[in-house]
Amino acid sequence: MQKDQLLTRRRALLTGAAVVGAAGVTGLLTTGPGTEAARPTTPAAGAQAAGRPLKPSAYRLRPLTGYGPPRTPPGRTPVRSAPLLRVSGRGSTMVLTFDDGPDPRYTPDILDTLATYDVRAMFFVCGEMVSFNKDLLARMSDEGHVVGNHTWSHPLLTRLTRGRIRSEMERTCDIIEKGYGERPQWFRAPYGAWNRAAFQLGAELGMEPLAWTVDTLDWTSPGTRTIVDRVENGAAPGVVVLSHDAGGDRSQSVRALREYLPELLDSGYRVTVPRRHHV
Repeated sequence: MQKDQLLTRRRALLTGAAVVGAAGVTGLLTTGPGTEAARPTTPAAGAQAAGRPLKPSAYRLRPLTGYGPPRTPPGRTPVRSAPLLRVSGRGSTMVLTFDDGPDPRYTPDILDTLATYDVRAMFFVCGEMVSFNKDLLARMSDEGHVVGNHTWSHPLLTRLTRGRIRSEMERTCDIIEKGYGERPQWFRAPYGAWNRAAFQLGAELGMEPLAWTVDTLDWTSPGTRTIVDRVENGAAPGVVVLSHDAGGDRSQSVRALREYLPELLDSGYRVTVPRRHHV
């Protein structure tokens, strides 16, 4: 199946799928150190335009040491009943996540913008897309981004058998390991549709489930300004932002990141990636 057909099929699924609302567990991740970005030369006005300017964070240039849940024994990942929704850490920490890629039309531009500000992000990739774009996965690894498992073909997991869910996860873990250099430690269910099998199998494969706090709904192509406003209005310490770098026309997502990222940094946010606890 060609890439354009895969993307069209995935966009059609997005339109009809019922998104299962994530609820419950919050503040159970810690964020990794990462390198801080330089402030833009021109003060950003977007945060003020959105009516939500924040005072600069005193922790912006300090090393990050987070607080999290009790550590689990080596080699054992807890089986959760709800996905993680937020991150914890000192100061105004946030995490940017991008789903469904990598896509050679949009992912490189997103990586370029992140590199401009020396910011790390999370990419929840589909194995099917990785098979066409292994070079982009290698670039994510080289530039310090975190790669998570978003299944092989982006199906609605609640409609699959346990064996099919395992296959979707395992195949993606394998191809990520080959292209990224290590197996993924994070998993996100397509459409946010989680079930018990997804939590259990994800834990068996050593992955924590991560959802999001702020959904930009960029897949609906609401306009660049709307995406920017949603990120700025939802910005708060611990927030995890959901955007997309594939699955359709993501040019608005690319342009929006160029606007809101420097504005977040100028408002004092520390944009970083989560870190797993290990004994």
